[in-house]
Amino acid sequence: MLWIWILGSAAALLVLVALTAVPLAKRWRQREVHVAMRQFKVQREQLEAKFMDLAQSIGKPRGLRWLDSDWLSAVTFARDRQSGLITAFAGINIRFEAIEGGDMEDVAAVGTIRDAVAVFHYQNGNWGTGGKALFNMNPDEAISRLTAQFEPVHGNWTV
Repeated sequence: MLWIWILGSAAALLVLVALTAVPLAKRWRQREVHVAMRQFKVQREQLEAKFMDLAQSIGKPRGLRWLDSDWLSAVTFARDRQSGLITAFAGINIRFEAIEGGDMEDVAAVGTIRDAVAVFHYQNGNWGTGGKALFNMNPDEAISRLTAQFEPVHGNWTV
């Protein structure tokens, strides 16, 4: 008879822990998003500079040199569905020039300003970037097109 009481108590305790853990985990994830967004806002200028350094060094698009960028105010935040990492998609307009002797040297559209999204990731309390740009879209379109990989998080903003 005692074992039934112990088993029932353990089951009740397990249910109580589960009911408490889910809301706590949700609050923790929301808090992480707010902290990440605040940090992004504070560090944005440095992150933009790092992005440009990396993007220019990657050599994409092939045959083009990154000349100038105009950072837009719109930033959209999302969470990677697999890894859980928070990602920021920041709007940017980029201007290129053809590299002398390259394939793009005679292409008239090279000088056209390109809409793009700069990608940033928040991991272990820090923002970083690999210099990856998603061309021909804005931050909201990036989320829409990548909905299988990312879920939007609340609190998107414009500076």
